[in-house]
Amino acid sequence: MASLSVPFLSQAPAHLSTSTSLRLKTRISATPASTPTPTTIAPPSTASVDASRVEPRVEERDGYWVLKEKFREGINPQEKVKIEKDPMKLFIEDGINELAGMSFEEIDKPKHTKDDIDVRLKWLGLFHRRKHQYGRFMMRLKLPNGVTSSAQTRYLASVIRQYGEEGCADVTTRQNWQIRGVVLPDVPEILKGLSEVGLTSLQSGMDNVRNPVGNPIAGIDPHEIVDTRPYTNLLSQFITANSRGNTAFTNLPRKWNVCVIGSHDLYEHPHINDLAYMPATKNGRFGFNLLVGGFFSPKRCAEAIPLDAWVPADDVLPVCQAVLEAYRDLGYRGNRQKTRMMWLIDELGIEVFRAEVAKRMPQQELERASSEDLVQKQWERRDYLGVHPQKQEGFSFVGLHIPVGRVQADDMDELARLADEYGSGELRLTVEQNIIIPNVENSRLEALLKEPLLDRFSPEPPILMKGLVACTGNQFCGQAIIETKARAMKVTEEVGRLVSLSRPVRMHWTGCPNSCGQVQVADIGFMGCMTRDENGKMCEGADVFLGGKIGSDSHLGDIYKKGVPCKNLVPLVAEILVNNFGGVRREREEEADD
Repeated sequence: MASLSVPFLSQAPAHLSTSTSLRLKTRISATPASTPTPTTIAPPSTASVDASRVEPRVEERDGYWVLKEKFREGINPQEKVKIEKDPMKLFIEDGINELAGMSFEEIDKPKHTKDDIDVRLKWLGLFHRRKHQYGRFMMRLKLPNGVTSSAQTRYLASVIRQYGEEGCADVTTRQNWQIRGVVLPDVPEILKGLSEVGLTSLQSGMDNVRNPVGNPIAGIDPHEIVDTRPYTNLLSQFITANSRGNTAFTNLPRKWNVCVIGSHDLYEHPHINDLAYMPATKNGRFGFNLLVGGFFSPKRCAEAIPLDAWVPADDVLPVCQAVLEAYRDLGYRGNRQKTRMMWLIDELGIEVFRAEVAKRMPQQELERASSEDLVQKQWERRDYLGVHPQKQEGFSFVGLHIPVGRVQADDMDELARLADEYGSGELRLTVEQNIIIPNVENSRLEALLKEPLLDRFSPEPPILMKGLVACTGNQFCGQAIIETKARAMKVTEEVGRLVSLSRPVRMHWTGCPNSCGQVQVADIGFMGCMTRDENGKMCEGADVFLGGKIGSDSHLGDIYKKGVPCKNLVPLVAEILVNNFGGVRREREEEADD
């Protein structure tokens, strides 16, 4: 893709509210251009559901989208909190300033302000750590495509540094930053500081669209299909109305994930997103086939399925809007375990769901999928850790391994310095919780590789550490059943002393069934649980998953063994590596050497 022409919301309103006002006229033009050809539009679906089922369940009132009274029977507690007060009022109507001026004792007494800090503030990206860090918050940002600057990184470092041991940051599995230790009185000033460096935390939690994911080496990848950055940036700007708040998409039934695929490697994990854009051409035009419905939850995990739809590059935003509106308008709002978009697709059937999306498109039409998929099916996924040449002659990118994604303020300052001194002042975050420094002149590589920080954030980590991912765990997260990050490191180190491997094995840890650590896509996954040891005593344990795949042959793994006490994981993992991944026990290696 050689060029983009993107006029977009240069003067965004304070918040966008009506469906009509959101009909975008964004144009994204791919080159080389071709003469438009007649297109085949899908005929109306022959599938049907009762007309009452496709009546929108929400309506706009005073700039906010509200669940209609007749659809409120049996709704879940979170929906009731949204009805009592729209969470976006804390941002759009400056409710956060009033809240920040109150003591925690005042806030915790009445239900409405307690709901503000425990539920509604998540719309501003603020998560109260009531269980493990009472009075402190995790703040989640929006960082489309995982691209950030040295200035932004330094600012985040300055925020967490003031909180001492309570402050730290994590690279997330959606190419994003989460910072920890934040206290409520500081929030207005932090939000102002984020805005000044071009960041936002708005609409990053609860029933919102999460960080748009793209190719972490977009624009520098010698083998990329398309540069995903313009698309992920547009999606993020659209969804948040240029960080001013877009109330059209802040009352979804549940969270919603989106990614744009730009490489044959599928670094973006399309099969676990609610909407995935898969590059494809049609009649000489560049665009995307669409996958829908991928998700993880405690009760069910589902891979995304084809919508049987293709959109030209011009329609990336309109189709995103149409899918979101269909989900917002029709999604179930009862049991939270059954409110993700795939449940709606299952209920309506894919053809009816597709028809609902089509009628929300500007022309009320949606083309059928293209057979000209640009993603190569037989493609060996590349390792981005280490030093790799860019498409720009004379430059390389350097992928650094960040053990389980955890960094401190000094680490962030050093990363920013390295980006400035050796690169272009830019860092890229990955869904595997690692960081890439792009645009390094080849003449500067030797000096960069000698930097002391790379002793810890190595471009060449031990083979078992390469694919290690871990969620926050119960150190900070109230939903996590077990500690994950330190345990993941310890188990991996111990297993590495027992078994030798010739290829990486991806191991993911998650502290609870919400699966923020995405254990189902790992070669070996560990999901926290409570279990009993050999003496019948309760202890921390893990359900072990096996067989997840990413890339063109992607599929979700299955339970291998349930309820394994954490203290018994090392010998079990060593056995799995030997039996399933070609591992060799080190004592046998030594015997062979003798």
